[in-house]
Amino acid sequence: MEKGYFAHETAVIDEGCRIGEGTKIWHFSHLMTGCELGRNCNIGQNVVVAPGVVLGDGVKVQNNVSIYTGVTCADDVFLGPSCVFTNVINPRSAISRKDEYKATKVCKGASIGANVTVVCGHEIGEYAMIGAGAVVVDDVAAYALVVGNPARRIGWVSEYGHRLDFNEAGIAVCPESGDSYIIKDGKVSKKELTEPF
Repeated sequence: MEKGYFAHETAVIDEGCRIGEGTKIWHFSHLMTGCELGRNCNIGQNVVVAPGVVLGDGVKVQNNVSIYTGVTCADDVFLGPSCVFTNVINPRSAISRKDEYKATKVCKGASIGANVTVVCGHEIGEYAMIGAGAVVVDDVAAYALVVGNPARRIGWVSEYGHRLDFNEAGIAVCPESGDSYIIKDGKVSKKELTEPF
C-alpha cells in the first residue's frame, strides 16, 4: 500500500489524481490527471480513467473498460468487462469537439454488463442493470433491467439484482433480501418498512 491505496507497478497514475483509501489499481491501467476515485474501488487490468471522471466509493471496474471525460459514477457501481462510455455524439478525427462533451451519470448501485456501450448524455438510474452487449441510447430508470441494441427495458430488478415479479397490487419482494418494492406510474421504488401496503 502506498498513500492508502494499492497500485500495481505497471499502472500509470498521472499527477493530480485523487484516489481514496483502500482502492486497488491493477495491471496496465492508466489514471489520467484530474480523475477522482473514491474509497475501496477496484480498477481491473487495462482500464483507462480519463480527466474529470469521478468514481464514488466501492466502484468495481472490470478489465478493459474505458471511462471517458464527462462520466460520473456514484457509490457501488459495477462496470463489466470491456464496457465503454462515449462522450461526443458526432466524433470526427479531424474536428476537435472537446468543448462538446456530454455528461453521463451512473447512479448508486447500478450494474453495467460486459461489452456494453453507453452513448453519452444519459443517466442510468439507481440499481439499474444493463445486460451484456447492450447499447444504451437513452436514460435508464431506477431498478430497470435493460438489454439489446438499442437497449430496452424487459423488467425490473431488486437492489440484490433479482428479477421482480409484481402482484396485482403493484408489490414485489426480492427473494434474497426479503425487501419489498412498489411500482407506481411506471416507476419502481423500494418500500420502506414504515410505509403501508
